[in-house]
Amino acid sequence: MYHNFAKLFEEAEAAGSIAKAVLNNEMEQHDLTEDEVYTKLATRWLVMRTSAQKALEAPRQMTGNLISGQSKKQQKYAKTRGFSGSVINQAMAWALSSSEVNASMGRVCAAPTAGACGVLPAVMLSAANECDASEQEILEALLVAGGAGAIMTRNATVSGAEGGCQAECGVAAAMAAAAVVTLAGGTAQQLGSAVSIALMNCMGLVCDPVAGLVQLPCSFRNASQAVNALISADMALAGQDAVIPPDEAVEALAKVGRSLPSALRETSQGGVAASKTAQHITQALKMDALS
Repeated sequence: MYHNFAKLFEEAEAAGSIAKAVLNNEMEQHDLTEDEVYTKLATRWLVMRTSAQKALEAPRQMTGNLISGQSKKQQKYAKTRGFSGSVINQAMAWALSSSEVNASMGRVCAAPTAGACGVLPAVMLSAANECDASEQEILEALLVAGGAGAIMTRNATVSGAEGGCQAECGVAAAMAAAAVVTLAGGTAQQLGSAVSIALMNCMGLVCDPVAGLVQLPCSFRNASQAVNALISADMALAGQDAVIPPDEAVEALAKVGRSLPSALRETSQGGVAASKTAQHITQALKMDALS
């Protein structure tokens, strides 16, 4: 049983692949058969795909409607390619869609949290399209993402209230980067670098939800961290060495999270949540609730 990336990579050598090592652990820890593990993965993948597409053409309605219609706007823009290209813009549209579904109390897959639910689906859809991946390959990549997420949950945190948004969208980005490297047939070294790069790219990211709602800036961070995952995987696959091992990056994530003041850990007392406009929004929502 692995508790860190070093041990996971060691077990992967014996098992034949990282996906197989994670599979063996899942079967042992949860008393499941291989078919049962993959059936659960397939169910979650369906939820992910659905949430990533649901708001593309039909904006969702939610309290305050702070992010309603974001996905549709990005989807329309993605068709023009934009400065980031069609792949990146489409990934952002998918991420924004899941965020809208979550904000409207729709069904999402918390990976690792509901607030970060748009990152992994968006990245997986993008990478699967680019790699022309089969369903089995997608599920194996999701399995690896889950294994990476379990390590980060154990050795750091995935709670915004405990470690800021670096612990939610940041960990989601690292999980997604690991999945992309898996889909691309990368090595354990490349996967480790992708995870480290993704975490370093968002180290210190605060959690400051406007009016206490998981809408702003949460949706934008889902989109930006989906992009983080893709570029982190690309850099690792290009041969860039993160230098800092993934286990040390996870340790740093935990330490930084504990160092953040409470105002920047989901309390809506700091960051953009404390801005004048955010305060006006908060008051308006309170008045609406009382009326």
